[in-house]
Amino acid sequence: MPAYRIAQKHVLTDRIAAFALAPLRGCAPQWSAGAHVDIDLGGAGTRSYSLIHWPGQPRHMLHIAVQAEPDGQGGSLAMHALEVGTEIDVSDPKNSFALQPTAKPIALLAGGIGVTPLISMATELSATGTDFVFHYTGRSAAVMGYLPDLKAQFADRLTCHTDDAAPMDLVATVTALKDHAFYICGPKGMIDAARSAAEAAGVPSNDIHVELFASPDAGGEDTGFEVELAASNAVVSVAPGQSIIQALEAAGHDVMYDCQRGDCGICQVDVLDGTPDHRDVVLSDAEKASGKVMQICVSRSKTARLVLDI
Repeated sequence: MPAYRIAQKHVLTDRIAAFALAPLRGCAPQWSAGAHVDIDLGGAGTRSYSLIHWPGQPRHMLHIAVQAEPDGQGGSLAMHALEVGTEIDVSDPKNSFALQPTAKPIALLAGGIGVTPLISMATELSATGTDFVFHYTGRSAAVMGYLPDLKAQFADRLTCHTDDAAPMDLVATVTALKDHAFYICGPKGMIDAARSAAEAAGVPSNDIHVELFASPDAGGEDTGFEVELAASNAVVSVAPGQSIIQALEAAGHDVMYDCQRGDCGICQVDVLDGTPDHRDVVLSDAEKASGKVMQICVSRSKTARLVLDI
């Protein structure tokens, strides 16, 4: 991974800190709205963070914001512990949540820290003169990162919702915007509800784009199961707390994937037998109900064995 130095660190809220990352050599690579980078946090593992770009902001550094999750897996706390001057390894930007060409207006729906990639989208849409609206929801104004900046930059497009004062009626909001193409980022519950509302309103599935702003659950009450690979009849055991991808790679099988959060769709495979336990935000309700496809980065099995078209 290329080496960067933390050039700036700013506290946005009690739990959110913003970082500016300067490359140690050369210039920061070019990237488009929706992109993210992976940061190597040593013992805490590798974590992905969306890149942020504001109107008029120079692009010689990479900007991210990280929300501390005390009950998480340690990545966010490790990132918050870093100070200005620290050198870290950062991947080149990758994008599985890019704006897609469309003649429709755009609806940006952000929940909590999921606002970060949508800031870059709002910046890009403003620069190109594209019609868009921006809805941002959180528990309260005090915990919503970048709220003053968003109001200053996108006041005529922005609607803010807070659970403690003006809760968002997600179904009514989505239904009123059913002629838009949607870009939704936030916690899984919000994404699932927004996707269901959009599908119920008749929004085509190719106009619903999502990114999950959370790490997959580790272990919990999950049980182990087996995966049979139809091409070779090989059987691989998946342990509690282990993803299908991790199990397959440990057994020497090459698997295509990217986000490992269940929101990019790259690891999707066909299910030939067994019942998947869907935990992604990519598939529609109808696709999940069919049981014919699954995302093997986060989803598991409700049966003792899954037969996959691999």
